[in-house]
Amino acid sequence: MYRCGKESLAVVFLADFGGGRYLEFVEALEPPKPRSKKWVLIVSSMFGCPVKCAFCDAGGDYRGRCSEGEIFEQIDYLVRLRFPELEVGVEKFKVQFARMGEPALNPAVLSVLRELPRRYRAPGLMPAVSTIAPQGSEDFFEELLEINHEIYRGRFQLQFSLHTTDAALRDRLIPAKKMDFSWIANYGKRFFIPGGRKVTLNFALAEGAKIDTKVLIEHFDPEVFLIKVTPVNPTITASVNGVVSAVSEGYVPEQVKRIEREGYQVILSIGELEENRIGSNCGMLLRRFLSSRESSTKSYSYELEVL
Repeated sequence: MYRCGKESLAVVFLADFGGGRYLEFVEALEPPKPRSKKWVLIVSSMFGCPVKCAFCDAGGDYRGRCSEGEIFEQIDYLVRLRFPELEVGVEKFKVQFARMGEPALNPAVLSVLRELPRRYRAPGLMPAVSTIAPQGSEDFFEELLEINHEIYRGRFQLQFSLHTTDAALRDRLIPAKKMDFSWIANYGKRFFIPGGRKVTLNFALAEGAKIDTKVLIEHFDPEVFLIKVTPVNPTITASVNGVVSAVSEGYVPEQVKRIEREGYQVILSIGELEENRIGSNCGMLLRRFLSSRESSTKSYSYELEVL
């Protein structure tokens, strides 16, 4: 087991499951909020990822899906570090399936989501699933909708990673077969529970990527969907593919401001720049670990600690 990071911000853990299978998982805070207010666990659902997004370091070395037990090994490890009795006294305890892998391609994620409220005494529990909405995963999404309505009743964060409204560019950034905007829009309306959390449309906005407000309005109801805009993090893959962020600290593109004027709730999530050095946001510590000579000037600069 390896780790790197800063306990007051974020720590990445890298575990060797044998046979060339590695998993990463993260615990993170949102300064200046203390852990008692918000604590985020970001876990993997796959050993690597088959999707190979143009700015994600997790793709390209896919070794299969995690079992339910392997997912819980990540969560249990982090919970026991802070709350040995599994009683998580946190106002907002977020368990996010967004590290390595596409969760909608792993049915074990659904089993974990059903078990989470029974396994931990955590009144602030809020699960989160981040997905590209891959084709062929309709059964997964139907059960996910059932879980939201029956167990979490709207206290659930569902995020669709779109990154642009330009369909051709979306295919280049996410080179996999995906549901179209009409499917996502219809599903989001069914998933949403009035009074609960809105469905998030995430745009890691690259230079040249467009968010066309006409496309948003045509498909996505502002009463159901919110827009989250983030930078493209300085990963090795982004650098190799020439994908450069259009969002930075102190600079917000005009198209983001236009979205707000159309009545959408917009979350501009830039985060702490130090997370790039840790590799805790979208970076992949495993990439550095396996290919130590590869580097990025803006990420992966924290030292690895052997546990």
